[in-house]
Amino acid sequence: MSLRLSTVILPYRRWHEGARAAWVRAEQLGFHTAYTYDHLSWRSFRDGPWFGAVPTLTAAAAATERLRLGTLVTSPNFRHPVTLAKELISLDDISGGRVTLGVGAGGTGFDATALGQDPWTPRERADRFAEFVPLLDRLLTEDAVTHEGRFYSAHEARNIPGCVQRPRLPFAVAATGPRGLKLAARHGQAWVTTGDPKLYENGTPEQSVDALRGQIGKLSEACAAIGRDVAGLDKVLLTGFTPDRSRPLVSLDAFVDFAGRHQELGFTEIVIHWPVPDSDFAADEKVFEEIAMEAPAQLA
Repeated sequence: MSLRLSTVILPYRRWHEGARAAWVRAEQLGFHTAYTYDHLSWRSFRDGPWFGAVPTLTAAAAATERLRLGTLVTSPNFRHPVTLAKELISLDDISGGRVTLGVGAGGTGFDATALGQDPWTPRERADRFAEFVPLLDRLLTEDAVTHEGRFYSAHEARNIPGCVQRPRLPFAVAATGPRGLKLAARHGQAWVTTGDPKLYENGTPEQSVDALRGQIGKLSEACAAIGRDVAGLDKVLLTGFTPDRSRPLVSLDAFVDFAGRHQELGFTEIVIHWPVPDSDFAADEKVFEEIAMEAPAQLA
């Protein structure tokens, strides 16, 4: 299978001051999907401009025709399945069925406390995620849903006419732990990882590849436990968080080497960050465009 190349465009620019141009250019460059982060604010961008994911993707849907669009990732930190489902169905309709929902358990960043709550423990994040994903699945596939859960409730929630994509838009489930991998196996059309965060500071690229191989092995076990072939699940690597950091974007050859090693592991999609000057995602835009235009053919 050919390796798909996608990008993630951080929502830090005003729409008419560079943001729209990036989404349009992403389509022109032939990226498979352009994602954005679904946060209220994020890391070093906290004290600067940062825009909402769903309105950004809605605008991107109107500005493009073929490019798939998605979140990488949405989480329960500030989302409720009932309201999120309505927004996703609307976005899927506006885009003509081009939306993928990247979804994860969330973390301890600024989103975790923005609504005034204390940060959830890892167990509570996992508990909420385990309820969030199946309920969202039902909301996107059934006309009316009633649910009384530990964390989320829905009372005759209506979602007519449903998604353009049937039976619903695809889920790309971000997970590395056993409970999350089970959710990916049961509800995901794709699985997402950023690698092993423990290796980011002092690990080596070789150690990262080994860790990713182990994650895919555990995903295979989760799929086998429910009688699913792991080959039918897309495997997505969001780059920039492995020990390689930004080095794969220094040249076309460097990227092809990096992507080829991960393609051999079984990854079907590699996501690279649209260059952001003066940040961890700074990169030469000419090299970035060269990678976008030429790397997929070399990895076919």
